[in-house]
Amino acid sequence: MNVKLLILIIGFTFCFSFKGHEQSTLKIVTDKEVKCGAERVPDYLPLLKGKSIGVVANQTSMIGGIHLVDSLLALGLDVKKVFAPEHGFRGTADAGEHVSHSTDIKTGLPLISLYGRNKKPNAAQLENIDVMIFDIQDVGVRYYTYISTLHYVMEACGEQNVEVMILDRPNPNGHFIDGPILEPKYKSFVGMHEVPLVHGMTVGEYGRMINGEGWLENDVQCELKVISCEGYDHEKLYQLPIKPSPNLPNMSSIYLYPSLGLFEGTVVSVGRGTDSPFQMIGMPNSDLGDFEFTPEPKPGAKYPKHKGEKCSGYNLSDFGSGEMKFYGGLYLHWLVKLYESTPNKEDFFLDNGFFNLLAGNATLKKQIEEGKTPKEIRASWEDGLKTFSAVRSKYLIYPESN
Repeated sequence: MNVKLLILIIGFTFCFSFKGHEQSTLKIVTDKEVKCGAERVPDYLPLLKGKSIGVVANQTSMIGGIHLVDSLLALGLDVKKVFAPEHGFRGTADAGEHVSHSTDIKTGLPLISLYGRNKKPNAAQLENIDVMIFDIQDVGVRYYTYISTLHYVMEACGEQNVEVMILDRPNPNGHFIDGPILEPKYKSFVGMHEVPLVHGMTVGEYGRMINGEGWLENDVQCELKVISCEGYDHEKLYQLPIKPSPNLPNMSSIYLYPSLGLFEGTVVSVGRGTDSPFQMIGMPNSDLGDFEFTPEPKPGAKYPKHKGEKCSGYNLSDFGSGEMKFYGGLYLHWLVKLYESTPNKEDFFLDNGFFNLLAGNATLKKQIEEGKTPKEIRASWEDGLKTFSAVRSKYLIYPESN
């Protein structure tokens, strides 16, 4: 670890008000120790027999080495259509890339994109569907768009009297909640609900909250069934067997993502276009750190920020796979420090307003510009987190210690 990065991390530990779990309370578990909802076939098979089925799925929708769609067909179930979220059915599309409707080569089933202009299934697409299965691995961060897709699926199905069945999967960042609560005026596809940046819920728990809090338009209620996981609780650090999207290739990136994702609204690169996305930070013409990288087009990152430009900064890969998972909070010090280290501060935040959409408010940007410390910024979140925690507790399926 280079000296500048070490100083940056040490400096952070003195100003970080620890809100998460102690390392000793968290247990690392693999997919061999947890049975996901999709694996509990005897529990949901009787509920699907004789029904026409739609499936919202991607490359993470696996039962062992078999895709959920293939498994359902092998069981003789009547799967009519497959719906795909951001990154597509096979999980290869860029973040933000338009994904077109198509046909699955293997099964011949229609593939309907739920990203781009068609984020919400329409009545024609839900015609002759009795139950919609949602089975996608999430990472527990508000701006990770799979929960936005869930919202629109639940809303459309509620309007058309189609049942929704969530086959639940663990949340790898499910052991803490943190960050600012989204303000309604900043609602977008990267943040649809008044929840903190890290919500600490599985997709199944989150779906229960969407329904229970009346967040669907026009007071729609969705007929929702959650097939829960076995062997999982919020004290377990679940290790994902399959990368959930092209730029989250390993657990280091997944643990760093809640903190580094905010840099997407700044001039700072998080390593898209390298072999280690979301495991580094840097920018051109900088004397930050002693780590250098040059973003280039790659699968899942066709047009990376600062393409072909040498960036200087920090390699966070080892820290992400080590200490980061036990912190139980956002690592704000990097964001504050890089802003302070930028000569032209007016150029630090992109002028498209994307940072505020990611943060869910305009306050965080203002706090950073005013020189607030991470501790001062975190203190401003406390009341909102307490209120959210009380709401969240009504919808939890899995136990937690605190």
